[in-house]
Amino acid sequence: MAALLLAAGATLACIAPDANGQETRRRRGGAEAAKPVELTPEQVAQFTKIANDRKLNVDDLLAAAKTYMPSGRHDDYVLFSSGGQSGQVFAIGVPSMRLLRSIAVFTPESWQGYGFAGMEDPVLKGLEINGRPVNWGDTHHPALSETNGDYDGQFLFIGDKANARVGVIDLRDWETKQVVKNPLTVSDHGAAFVTPNTDYVIEGGQYATVLGYGYAPPEEYKKSYRGMVTMWKFDRTKGRIDVANSFALELPPYWQDLADAGKAVSDGFFFINSFNSEMATGGIESGKPPFEAGASKRDMDYLHIIDWKKAEAAFRAGKAKEINGFPVIMLDTSIADGILYFAPEPKSPHGVDVTPNGQYMVVAGKLDPHVTVYSIDRIKAAIAGKKFSGSDDYGVQVLDFDAVKEAQVELGLGPLHTQFDDKGYAYTSLFLDSAVARWSLGGDYAKLHQEQPWKLVHKTSVQYNIGHLCAAEGDTVSPDGNHLISMSKWSVDRFLTTGPLLPQNFQLLDIVQPGTTMPVLYDAPIGVGEPHYCQMIKADKLNSWKVYPEIGWNPHTQQLDPNAPKKGEEGVTRNGNKVLVKMTAVRSHFLPEHVEVNQGDEVTWRIVAAESAQDATHGFCIGGYNINLSLEPGEYTEFRFIADRAGTYPFYCTEFCSALHLEMMGYLHVKPQTKTASAGPSN
Repeated sequence: MAALLLAAGATLACIAPDANGQETRRRRGGAEAAKPVELTPEQVAQFTKIANDRKLNVDDLLAAAKTYMPSGRHDDYVLFSSGGQSGQVFAIGVPSMRLLRSIAVFTPESWQGYGFAGMEDPVLKGLEINGRPVNWGDTHHPALSETNGDYDGQFLFIGDKANARVGVIDLRDWETKQVVKNPLTVSDHGAAFVTPNTDYVIEGGQYATVLGYGYAPPEEYKKSYRGMVTMWKFDRTKGRIDVANSFALELPPYWQDLADAGKAVSDGFFFINSFNSEMATGGIESGKPPFEAGASKRDMDYLHIIDWKKAEAAFRAGKAKEINGFPVIMLDTSIADGILYFAPEPKSPHGVDVTPNGQYMVVAGKLDPHVTVYSIDRIKAAIAGKKFSGSDDYGVQVLDFDAVKEAQVELGLGPLHTQFDDKGYAYTSLFLDSAVARWSLGGDYAKLHQEQPWKLVHKTSVQYNIGHLCAAEGDTVSPDGNHLISMSKWSVDRFLTTGPLLPQNFQLLDIVQPGTTMPVLYDAPIGVGEPHYCQMIKADKLNSWKVYPEIGWNPHTQQLDPNAPKKGEEGVTRNGNKVLVKMTAVRSHFLPEHVEVNQGDEVTWRIVAAESAQDATHGFCIGGYNINLSLEPGEYTEFRFIADRAGTYPFYCTEFCSALHLEMMGYLHVKPQTKTASAGPSN
């Protein structure tokens, strides 16, 4: 052990004795980075004792050295992960696997003051569906904005499977700016995915329904039910989805799944998996085959190949039909204009992933041990040469499988999703094998590695039942090939038991070395929701604000707000029963500290955090009125409520902002309508 520790000493050294003999951890990433030190024999002995006492081997210590981040040192990457049933997005540092932030999207969240701004809260209004509050979501697929097929670090999109919504997050302040609801369908799955320059955000459907919230019995499934994919136009200058210039495509009632946009040579196309091409309607309660059996009978399903530029042209030419007020390109138009084609794919697929050069599409079928690789050159040639094997029940031409297939690679049981590195390898999750498979790509990629093309190279076991996986920038035109995350669905024996509901497990794999070296470095419990998919971006691509650009900044509009109170304007004014409160917050007081209103008054309250120091965040809450805000440096916010409950209500700063934090408070006095003050409860 001692000899091995000496060999690893340069990697492991992060603590050195100071002049007084005390151990001090040197800052990394700060003013003075740690300098490599040689381990003394005494330090080797200490490491050896610790390793033996804790039953650690050298691989354990090397894994720790590869992931440990000393105080002050920043991670190289940020992993943006869906939060599943939490309705949020998680930001995690890599390689440390530290949770950096939870971003509120579809679920009100009190720490961020998201959805707790009184009456007419824009967040709560944005979450309503058909006039009803829907304050939860099931986030599945985050998508970073791209420029020329590479992450640009400007925006993040996230889909809500349960309610067919898409959220837009501005990565300058990491806050949700917009939530759009799909008017065609109740739920979806294939959201969100972006085209290479973020012209569109792709939202694919999942379970077929009657488009536009219509009704039809299961007996009319084939006639009345339909699938869909929506192309949300994105306005980068405004940082918003442009609903007026968005449109959808009607698809057959197969269950469309995940999508990926072409890039480079395949730019202009996107690809969607589907399953249940059997159009099974279930009915286990009536003695009929359940969905799981009925939707798995055929050997092949359909890969949807969509020319989105032709679809855009058809939309602009007025060829769309409105359904529930939203333009939809109908199937007959897609067929006539050469927008939509099918290719056979292994049954029950759950992923289509485009290689960095855009040349190949990789499809994994859950019930097939192979991944199937399609070539865009073959697809284009088959379309031009009309190499069809027939058409489906709705008249969509089906390309000949052998004409479009480039290769098939046998990997193992339950292949799902694929990511790529910079060394010519692909990585596929194997759900049933509980493993990550590394395999060699062919074509131009064969020049990057010494392996036989289209061949399984190595498997690394993970714990357990991996779903999605994510490599460093592994779905862009320029993957990095440093780290890979296994999004393991089960954790079983990995962590302390937290009751019957266990966390999921994000496992960090080292994929730097080619060939058969791909060790697991770290287990990270994710104890909030069930994350489904993530993307990993270089941290230096993010240009996040440290504070808002000006005092009085409105995060909803991303500009200075003319209504923001300035110093000297604080106070309470009345116009009939309408009361306006102008307030500033600065360490360690609110101004004003006493606000007097009458019961029944309509109160508009405007607050500015008059701070310019980074991390000098304040909070503001009024207990009893369900109001709670987060006020980051420079932020302006406004909330409204009716003071319908008389009483004396303390308000205070919810963020520990200074030594006099507890003194940062005040009172809202709601005078009762009668002249006699309300008596307190009797003993």
